[in-house]
Amino acid sequence: MKEPVTDQIFREWVYAYSDLLYHYALRRVTDTELCKDLVQDTFLSAWRNKDAFRGQTSSKNWLFLILKRKIIDHYRKASRNETIEAINESHEDHAYFDFDGHWEKGMYPQTLTVNFDESIETREFFKVFSRCRNKLKDVQQAVFMMKYVDGLDSDEICRELEITPSNFWVIIHRAKVLLRACLEKNWINR
Repeated sequence: MKEPVTDQIFREWVYAYSDLLYHYALRRVTDTELCKDLVQDTFLSAWRNKDAFRGQTSSKNWLFLILKRKIIDHYRKASRNETIEAINESHEDHAYFDFDGHWEKGMYPQTLTVNFDESIETREFFKVFSRCRNKLKDVQQAVFMMKYVDGLDSDEICRELEITPSNFWVIIHRAKVLLRACLEKNWINR
């Protein structure tokens, strides 16, 4: 039988995990105020459901699962607000690809050089990457982060965000093209 979650235990959770939850959210949602709200909503939801906590996972994992759900819910709502048609119309691939979808001559991606063994260079690269990611629409950010940071497969992303597979592929393609263009413009290659 697990110990009930008391006020004191809950305060310890807030003290121990607030920063970890915030930094997790910040890697997935670029708006700092939204991150704070998501973490606050996570603790509020945990408090409301503290009697349901069975101790089958650690309190830390339970809180992270709640936060992950809150982030997905945020992106699901955002994807409903951003029509797929608007994303399709907002970017033109003709500069990069020919009619058959192959790279145009001279438009191949540049190799971005980053020495990840050098902490200063790594930090600078991720600052540039973050600024570039912030330029994406919410649904593009969500799909990109779920695919390449969280490692979810496309079927799961479609289910979570309630989008079709063809929409997924358009969104991820456009996100990568936009990120590529921004990184090539703003990152110094050697």
